[in-house]
Amino acid sequence: MAGEFKQFLGLLLLGNIENLILASQGVVLHLDPLVVGILSLIFVVMWLAVGTFGTKAALKHANLITFVGGLAIFLLGLQSMLSAVGLI
Repeated sequence: MAGEFKQFLGLLLLGNIENLILASQGVVLHLDPLVVGILSLIFVVMWLAVGTFGTKAALKHANLITFVGGLAIFLLGLQSMLSAVGLI
């Protein structure tokens, strides 16, 4: 079973980085950390459900999913950095 998920390892690592990016955006915007934490947990559980039930269907599209996910995470990070330094 671990072999099936090997194709998604990069996306899993990038997903954890995405959580950090979103948390840093919350800090920059001076949001309540408790609200950000609760919302993060809700979304993690939702993605766990999607991953659990959708992995078998998504295996044939693993490369495309990893690319799109990595691109989205890169763009979120870029937006966060530009926002933090006041360029956006």
